[in-house]
Amino acid sequence: MGGGYVGILVTELRFPEAGSLKDKRQHLRSTKAQLQKRFGASVAETDFHDVWQRAQLVVALASAEAGALEHLMDGVERFLFGQAYESRIVGRSIVVPGDE
Repeated sequence: MGGGYVGILVTELRFPEAGSLKDKRQHLRSTKAQLQKRFGASVAETDFHDVWQRAQLVVALASAEAGALEHLMDGVERFLFGQAYESRIVGRSIVVPGDE
């Protein structure tokens, strides 16, 4: 059976310029689309749904090789830190499916 690796990043985003939930959602839609397009990530908003200037995202990535996955995760972090909003990584882990 072939192996693989799943990387999980949990990040908190802060949008100081957002004056409404609509502003925040616009930033989130763009960020999620870019993460999906550039990195093949699955992205979910998991907290702060009704807060104008904060969001928590979980980003999941998969790869056949651990080194390639680390490279992808580093790229996601660089992307997030390069945006106009503030970001903070609150969790980063790699899971090997089937390991217990």
